[in-house]
Amino acid sequence: MLAVMSEKTIALVTGANKGIGYEIAAGLGALGWSVGVGARDGQRRADAVAKLRAAGVDAFGVPLDVTDDESVRAAARLIEERAGRLDVLVNNAGAAGSWPDEPTTTDLETVRRLVETNVIGVIRVTNAMLPLLRHSAHPRIVNQSSHVGSLALQTTPGVDLGGISGAYAPTKTYLNAVTIQYAKELSGTNILINNACPGYVATDLNGFSGTQTPAQGAVIAIRLAALPDDGPTGQLFDDKGVVPW
Repeated sequence: MLAVMSEKTIALVTGANKGIGYEIAAGLGALGWSVGVGARDGQRRADAVAKLRAAGVDAFGVPLDVTDDESVRAAARLIEERAGRLDVLVNNAGAAGSWPDEPTTTDLETVRRLVETNVIGVIRVTNAMLPLLRHSAHPRIVNQSSHVGSLALQTTPGVDLGGISGAYAPTKTYLNAVTIQYAKELSGTNILINNACPGYVATDLNGFSGTQTPAQGAVIAIRLAALPDDGPTGQLFDDKGVVPW
């Protein structure tokens, strides 16, 4: 298995059983990559893998709950046993609260849950996968952020980001800040890490109210996952280019 795997780019996409994550997995698979479908729900994970394989993607299931230490460690062991390395990590799994959500009335348990998934979960998975990424010749990390996490856009007069968000938007700002720190620590290595803004995509996180399809939302993450060795790092992008922090 290791000999076969060494000939392919190995990717892991968290939260890949549906929505944007599934489309990222499909897009990376279309490049000829072997793609790990990270997901908590066993049946949904299996269904996604079967659907991807039916479409010709070399997909494999990775049981993964980003909020659980042992689950993440087990996922790292699975990839190590299967491939011996990881070339691309896409931290796509996320959670959202209600919207709009004013900070004076937001539920603190919701804040804790969103931080645990959207920020701590990314740190947990990234740190567990870094030893495998260091075995790659072209390692890439892509974190799924959002325009609503941009302080520059949030404070620009006339920019409409959908109203006040006391819980979800700040977790994406936090994620942006964490990514910058990773980029600083990893400078001088061959690991490129960037954040992606998928746009306003119709998914279950927003009650399918978005104006773009999951496939459209996956475009920028796929592009960042396949960056050349001289590509950018430590930046935030949407499908049009750089987004200000």
